[in-house]
Amino acid sequence: MFDLKVINSVLEQLEEERGVPKEKVFEAIEIALATAYKKEYGKKGQIIRAKFDVNTGTTEFNQVKIVVDDSRVRMEEDDEAYDGENSAEGDGDDRVKFNPEHHILIEDARKIKKDAQLDEEVIFPLETKDEYGRIAAQTAKQVIIQKIREAEKVSILDQFGQREGEVVTGSVQRIDRGNIFVDLGRASGMLPYDEQIQGERYRQGERIRAYLCSVEETPRGVFLKLSRSHPQFLAKLFEQEAPELGNGSIEIKVIAREAGSRSKIAVVSHDEHIDPVGSLVGQRGVRVSTVMSELGGEKIDIIEWSDDPEKFVEDALSPARILSVDIDGENQTARVEVSPDQQSLAIGRGGQNVRLAAKLTGWKIDIRSLQSESVADDEHVEINEDMHKDKEKGEESEKEVVEVKKAEVPEKKTKKTSASV
Repeated sequence: MFDLKVINSVLEQLEEERGVPKEKVFEAIEIALATAYKKEYGKKGQIIRAKFDVNTGTTEFNQVKIVVDDSRVRMEEDDEAYDGENSAEGDGDDRVKFNPEHHILIEDARKIKKDAQLDEEVIFPLETKDEYGRIAAQTAKQVIIQKIREAEKVSILDQFGQREGEVVTGSVQRIDRGNIFVDLGRASGMLPYDEQIQGERYRQGERIRAYLCSVEETPRGVFLKLSRSHPQFLAKLFEQEAPELGNGSIEIKVIAREAGSRSKIAVVSHDEHIDPVGSLVGQRGVRVSTVMSELGGEKIDIIEWSDDPEKFVEDALSPARILSVDIDGENQTARVEVSPDQQSLAIGRGGQNVRLAAKLTGWKIDIRSLQSESVADDEHVEINEDMHKDKEKGEESEKEVVEVKKAEVPEKKTKKTSASV
């Protein structure tokens, strides 16, 4: 007899904290009781099942036997012949040995149940036992723990499986070899080192938001992989700030991101009355500023997506001003011409701007700085004239300096001396 009040209290706590349904726990209890009964009082090959009554707290034990015939099992008198044939010709019989504790012949089964069929189960009640040894009790305990963990795993998979691809919030549990383990409530997620934003530092207990990349079932439990460097993390943050993304009025077509440094986003509007770039930027830049602060000051360029590759490449290289774009469809290359003062801006520090633009557009971008020959000749002539003028000025200045020096030098006076002989 079980204390139903205690059991119900425990079941409610398990269901509330771990999301394990009561039915799953009762099922685990029944399996554990049947295992303990078989361990203490059962025989080899027996199939024992327990049925727990929730209302009274009592348990019924039953033995189950499978209905078989000669085509399913080998009887004892057939074993000697089978062993001889097996040793001489090899194993050609896939029948199992008849076990009276596990099987019941169809003739005997139909004496109990007239319409018994092959492979059907026949149930025999067993005597109820209330006393179990230490080993049986320990076995039952392990079975209950295992079944509860399995039910909890299924519950976590159902909950977080639906949230895969969303932003989740948790607190930092611990940091191990660069990997951050995050407490998400009923489960723990891992933020690998290569999925973190470079330069960010976290402390134990600190709140953190991340993108739930994948939910996987492993032998050790449910593995939740998180990311803060994933491009979709940026998209989900904008969805939380811009309702136009949520209702489908605008759409993020493609994202090129170097986490912690700079990102480029191409957006398109499905409503002609809505400006896609302005929707993400927000009034006075409040929306994009909020996302940038969440990403540690990461710079974000927002451009409008275009079907025209020339215009798309030109916009992708912003803030640089482009003179012309030549598209080579066969080699998937875009040759871009810029003025000399815009070349460094188009390339970016360390080639970052052109690299992100190539990722965003999918084109190989070749940037060239062109300067017309007439302009170069004019500049060359102007330089030569300036040099000639500087040379003439230099000669005149030298003459003036010489004259000045001559004027400044005083006349030498001869000093007469007298000498006596």
